[in-house]
Amino acid sequence: MAKAPHKQLLQLPGPAGQLEAMLETPEEATAPARVAVVCHPHPLYQGTMLNKVVHTLARAMNDLGMAALRFNFRGVGASAGEYADGDGEVDDLLAVCDWVRAEWPAAEIWLAGFSFGGVIAARAAAAAEASRLISIAPAVNILGAALAQRPVMPWLIVQGEADDVVPAADVQAFVASCASDGEPAPELVMVPGAGHFFHGHLVDLRRILVERLG
Repeated sequence: MAKAPHKQLLQLPGPAGQLEAMLETPEEATAPARVAVVCHPHPLYQGTMLNKVVHTLARAMNDLGMAALRFNFRGVGASAGEYADGDGEVDDLLAVCDWVRAEWPAAEIWLAGFSFGGVIAARAAAAAEASRLISIAPAVNILGAALAQRPVMPWLIVQGEADDVVPAADVQAFVASCASDGEPAPELVMVPGAGHFFHGHLVDLRRILVERLG
């Protein structure tokens, strides 16, 4: 297993005030070639950047040699502001991506998110000019209606078969609908026995991410 990443706590400028963030790098690199920005679950249901699935996403990105930047949406933790129905949270994510580009202009940006965070990442992907998109158990009941345009960059979706929050059948139907519009469909990986929070399956999730994205 890779060594623990170098960790740095940050306060980033956001549209509603400062955003609390954590930057983790495999080593103290000054100019990472790729930066994964990771989005957490729903702010109104205890979602934070410290969520275990979000942590697993960040560590998988580190395993791939990438910097991982997770942050709290407005109104969460030490981030200023209050929940803004998803629209403000998209703006938060784009502000974080702007900060990444200002710090490392040559770096690729990958967007990743879990549940609600998967929706926000997908909504922001085109405007952020993301190179890749990773969604864990994305809330497709929200996502299908929220996407103004479907992301066309390589898109990996990982879904638990036993998810009781975001039904696996709904995610499969969403991916099938993407395939019918003429653009490449997202790659969907189903995890047998895994629930929404991947309890008991976080090691499997990390392995899948590294294998599929490496």
